[in-house]
Amino acid sequence: MKDDYLQKILAARVYDVAVESPLEPVAGISRRMANHVLLKREDKQSVFSFKLRGAYNKMAHLSTAKLARGVICASAGNHAQGVALAAQKLGTSATIVMPVTTPRIKVAAVAARGANVVLHGDSYHEANVHARALARKQGRTFVHPYDDPLVIAGQGTIGMEILRQHAQPIDAIFIPVGGGGLIAGIASYVKRVSPRTRIIGVEPTDSNAMTASLKAGKRVTLPHVNLFADGVAVRQVGKETFRLAKKLVDEMVLVDTDEICAAIKDIFEDTRTIVEPSGALALAGAKRWAAKRKAKGRTLVAIACGANMNFDRLRFVAERAELGEHREAVLGVTIPEKPGSFRALCELLGKRSVTEFNYRYADDSAAHIFLGISVSSREETDRIIGQLTRKGMKTVDLSDNETAKLHVRHLVGGRGRGAKGEMLYRFEFPERPGALMNFLTHMGSGWNISLFHYRNHGADVGRVLVGLQIPERERGAFRRFLRELGYDYTDESRNPAYRLFLR
Repeated sequence: MKDDYLQKILAARVYDVAVESPLEPVAGISRRMANHVLLKREDKQSVFSFKLRGAYNKMAHLSTAKLARGVICASAGNHAQGVALAAQKLGTSATIVMPVTTPRIKVAAVAARGANVVLHGDSYHEANVHARALARKQGRTFVHPYDDPLVIAGQGTIGMEILRQHAQPIDAIFIPVGGGGLIAGIASYVKRVSPRTRIIGVEPTDSNAMTASLKAGKRVTLPHVNLFADGVAVRQVGKETFRLAKKLVDEMVLVDTDEICAAIKDIFEDTRTIVEPSGALALAGAKRWAAKRKAKGRTLVAIACGANMNFDRLRFVAERAELGEHREAVLGVTIPEKPGSFRALCELLGKRSVTEFNYRYADDSAAHIFLGISVSSREETDRIIGQLTRKGMKTVDLSDNETAKLHVRHLVGGRGRGAKGEMLYRFEFPERPGALMNFLTHMGSGWNISLFHYRNHGADVGRVLVGLQIPERERGAFRRFLRELGYDYTDESRNPAYRLFLR
């Protein structure tokens, strides 16, 4: 096939529906990375994604007869919205086949534009097979999300805009990669006009079809893909996009889920915009690339390709962002089960900000504590582990342990059958640096702590659940202690949840 993509891009019909999205410098990110970083804000399109460019360019070139029969596509959401919008604009009907795992916000957005939504399969691959079968049966034109020259050319207009918007040399453009349409289009333009600009693709470590294909020298099909970054969750890249990538892509970068979450937070802090996981993928890749090469003073562009984020994902993103930035360490600490051990641990931690502290009495020999703590780097995590270990507190770094982060942190505990005379209290105190350590210091008054749970929720009030073994003869002294402590508290010893699951 003749490589006439420069001409195709220059002639692309996208601006009937698309806007020339801003190329914005991000001061905070640039300062932290010590590079000049710019975001290409494709999340500002009317469908909150770049996908309308390629979809409209393809459909605008269809004959009147083909438009009359309607179009069909398979998509996890963003391409679907582009096709639905283009169908509205061109006066044709559209059927969209979406995986059943597609976020509701995307399904609703497509249906709102008048398209007929068909939910089928658990992945894009299964939806694609079904959509092609329907296309043959109904005589509709199949609009591929990436493996079509007109779609590729439509996405390539982003590269044209970047070079027009930034007249100075650009060292690298970081591009999220799913099926490859976006990177193929941008690279086709940029490498003709600014060949020194590096084209760097970014994929999740567990959805790396392009990386695997380039390494193998042929298209490979992944057995499965992770759906967190659903916009790039593709098992096999396109035939034409792979051909172009082999010629034009300089390198690929892989990032994990925590790094994507950290990039979502970075973009929010600089722009007050929440992008979807695939929308933060390019920035996550730029951060990893720059850190690995110790790059300084470079001009780097990252494509913020979409902002169709489900609100209920934000809880997960917020929890994992600090881990992705290596600003939180998750540790498993074992201390002797004897008076004073708990306080000794707290003194070692000093005034560091604790994000989570889970402990449940198990037996008379040792106590296992699930600890989250704010750090500035992996090096600080290593120093903390060394300090704890030297004091006889065996410590395991769980920061990269997916099971620990997803499940175990919420399941720490169990029934303290040996915790005789236990009383359960819930405390609230003003949340500020050092507040938890101050609370723990006051609690160290001789009574054995048999349960402890604290999580930093980012609110202005700290909430702690504490179990203490108080002998009957000391209950009066304990009540006086509570009054003198000065914190709001509630006796939860008769709480049915406690009695069912923890007593």
